[in-house]
Amino acid sequence: MLDVIKNRRSIRRFKKQTVDEKLVKEIIEAGTWAPSGLNNQPWKFVVVRSPAVKYKLAELTHYRTIIQEAPLCIAVFLDTALSYDRTKDVQAIGACMQNILLAIHALGLGGVWLGEILKNSEKVKQLLGVSPALEFMAVVALGYPDEKNITAERKKLDEVILSEI
Repeated sequence: MLDVIKNRRSIRRFKKQTVDEKLVKEIIEAGTWAPSGLNNQPWKFVVVRSPAVKYKLAELTHYRTIIQEAPLCIAVFLDTALSYDRTKDVQAIGACMQNILLAIHALGLGGVWLGEILKNSEKVKQLLGVSPALEFMAVVALGYPDEKNITAERKKLDEVILSEI
């Protein structure tokens, strides 16, 4: 697991190869195993494969090429009807998203968490036809990676640990 955590990278270019529905279900299921306060599981998902819908979704973000070229995207929502504490529920969505990204990597796929599109949350909700009770959180674009040798640096622990008391 630590290897998967340390080697996962955001992938922004994908091969044209389609992603099997079974893998998509495994990825979403991994997301649903994230911790949530009171086990309220406040997440909902829309899987977007349609090129026409992806094109319209892509028009709502600066990162349009990533969405258009990805074989599929998963839109992630917070179900406010299930919410009991906004901070904890947003944290649960973050944990869900991390599980999704780790599952994508573990299954030999690549993905990227896109948040800039949040500036058009209402337009996304309208496009995807979701309930007003759902709050748009992010899009994950995914597919088979078409890029290699991506490296990333992390701050040293002495830069992030404030103290040990």
